[in-house]
Amino acid sequence: SMVPKHPVPNHVPMEVLLERVPEVLLPFCLGRYGLFQKQLTLLEEAEGGFDQFTRSYESFGAHRLSDNSMLFREWAPAAEAVFLTGDFNGWDKFSHPYKKKQFGKWELQLPPKEDNSPAVAHNSKLKVVVHTKGGERLYRISPWATYVTKPSTSVIYDWIFWDPPHPYVRKHPRPRKPCSLRIYEAHVGIASPECKVASYSNFTHNVLPRIKDLGYNCIQLMAIMEHAYYASFGYQVTSFFSASSRYGTPEELKELIDVAHSLGIMVLLDVVHSHASKNTEDGLNHFDGSDSCFFHGGARGEHPVWDSRLFNYSSWEVLRFLLSNLRWWIDEYGFDGFRFDGVTSMLYHHHGVGSGFSGNYAEYFGLHVDEDSLVYLMLANHILHMLYQDCITIAEDVSGMPTLCRPVQEGGCGFDYRLAMAIPDKWIQVRALKGGSIIITHTTNVPCALVGDKTLAFWLMDKDMYTNMSALIPMNPVIDRGVQLHKMIRLLTHGLGGEGYLNFMGNEFGHPEWLDFPRVGNSESYHYARRQFNLVDTDHLRYWQLYVFDRDMNRTEAKYGWLAAAPAYVSTKHEGDKVIIFERGDVVFVFNFHPTNSYSSYRVAVGTPGKYRIKLDSDDLEYGGHGRLDHNTDFFTEPIPFNERANSMQVDPDRPHLYTPKVTSVWD
Repeated sequence: SMVPKHPVPNHVPMEVLLERVPEVLLPFCLGRYGLFQKQLTLLEEAEGGFDQFTRSYESFGAHRLSDNSMLFREWAPAAEAVFLTGDFNGWDKFSHPYKKKQFGKWELQLPPKEDNSPAVAHNSKLKVVVHTKGGERLYRISPWATYVTKPSTSVIYDWIFWDPPHPYVRKHPRPRKPCSLRIYEAHVGIASPECKVASYSNFTHNVLPRIKDLGYNCIQLMAIMEHAYYASFGYQVTSFFSASSRYGTPEELKELIDVAHSLGIMVLLDVVHSHASKNTEDGLNHFDGSDSCFFHGGARGEHPVWDSRLFNYSSWEVLRFLLSNLRWWIDEYGFDGFRFDGVTSMLYHHHGVGSGFSGNYAEYFGLHVDEDSLVYLMLANHILHMLYQDCITIAEDVSGMPTLCRPVQEGGCGFDYRLAMAIPDKWIQVRALKGGSIIITHTTNVPCALVGDKTLAFWLMDKDMYTNMSALIPMNPVIDRGVQLHKMIRLLTHGLGGEGYLNFMGNEFGHPEWLDFPRVGNSESYHYARRQFNLVDTDHLRYWQLYVFDRDMNRTEAKYGWLAAAPAYVSTKHEGDKVIIFERGDVVFVFNFHPTNSYSSYRVAVGTPGKYRIKLDSDDLEYGGHGRLDHNTDFFTEPIPFNERANSMQVDPDRPHLYTPKVTSVWD
């Protein structure tokens, strides 16, 4: 049927759009929406609806059908001929040719064997043999391959036909999208204290319980899409439909996600659609022998810094491939959404290289914007949110593109969140703690991560962490300062950073040192490609104190919901006193960052009158503080206007020489 399966939405009424979008941006928003609407209409008309189009993983690649016959389909427009070879035919290169179809597609059907078993058995090896017009014979992995492995004796991955006799069956429903998003960003391979590549099963049994205990309600998994080079951190993807085999099998990843769901935790995939590895034999590059196929030809198809290939988002078959890839990870594995990597590179023809972003609209609207990739992102968000009500999408964009998180119907890209990379960078820059600079960064970004070369804790305490983290000895000044600041930085980011909070695994307990994957430059060492959970499990070390603070910070947010509240009202950012005070929801945050000064009867502006009590205190002994505050003290507001608020109260942010925030909330 040529009848659209989903109606193509109109943009919001003009009078509503004028209320939500600056008038100067209206032509651009309407223009972008027009391009999106045109592409979606074409998709609906030509493919019978985006639901069918984005389930192309059901027909491309290799499939066993209900009668045990097999279907193989590829898109290789520049190929002269295509063959299938593998274990099933003794690696005969010519016995099983594909038939050429329209629009560069190739198809092969195999009947069952005489015993009615499929012609290609589960766990057997396959290759696509591509003959080019120039006479070359190329051995390729299907772009739609769902499982690839690397033999210990080779550097090239093998395509494995994955069709287990007893596939994993999900047992638990997906959690609903939370009002407050608290994300634990994790890498399966480094999720162990041991110097090795950790497994999906290890993560399921040893890491998921920690995440649940900490109070995170969402996990963002990195480096899942198969990547030949481990040290690329998963960002040089070679097989887009394959879960990385270095951690285990697809069924073990499905179990991981299902168990997370049983704990009420959503799971997001760090999806890389901004570029692809240059690998040819086990990647997408030159799949059909041409320079283009999935990518732009020539210089436009090469990233100037990443040494990788760039997708041609105007290509119909590339849209099929990428949009179906998103559906695949949700439908097959149970992922609940995506963090889109490299969105800045996608949005601009210059890919953000050598370009600064000051906030001037001219930097975001004009011929330098790649409208093809912009429309792809609009399509992706629209389709995901139409098909999956609780799907979460996050854009990793450092440019600050306006309307990125506005609905598609307003001419926006439709993302739910933007990852605010400026926040962790700012913390490294402002270790001198200039309050105004901190406030500006936090109130203009959504959500945040604390990830870097050295860990946050190691930036603060460095080599002293090797000898002075025992709770059985007094803290020296470096550890004292670092432990208190580490808690305050996390809490200030949590309260002021935006509508969500993201923590990279290990930061919750002040992981020491840095992250570095095995490579030639470090003699292939795994020493820094691990997370030392054994440190937090040793209760006489101060890592446990930092862990417990992170846990209670998340649990306090779960109770009072400041992440879901309106943006904070900052009433005090006193550079001389080094004091920051703000309200968010029904919570008042009071921070004293001064290294030597303590204050008594410090006046705090509040909007809501009443009685307040301390609910979270970083100076608590349990968190490695000094226990100087009485949690049974009641703080009463007075109708004394202060700092543009109708009410105020006096508190004692006492700190003779330590960094101790005091957080109070409405007494219920």
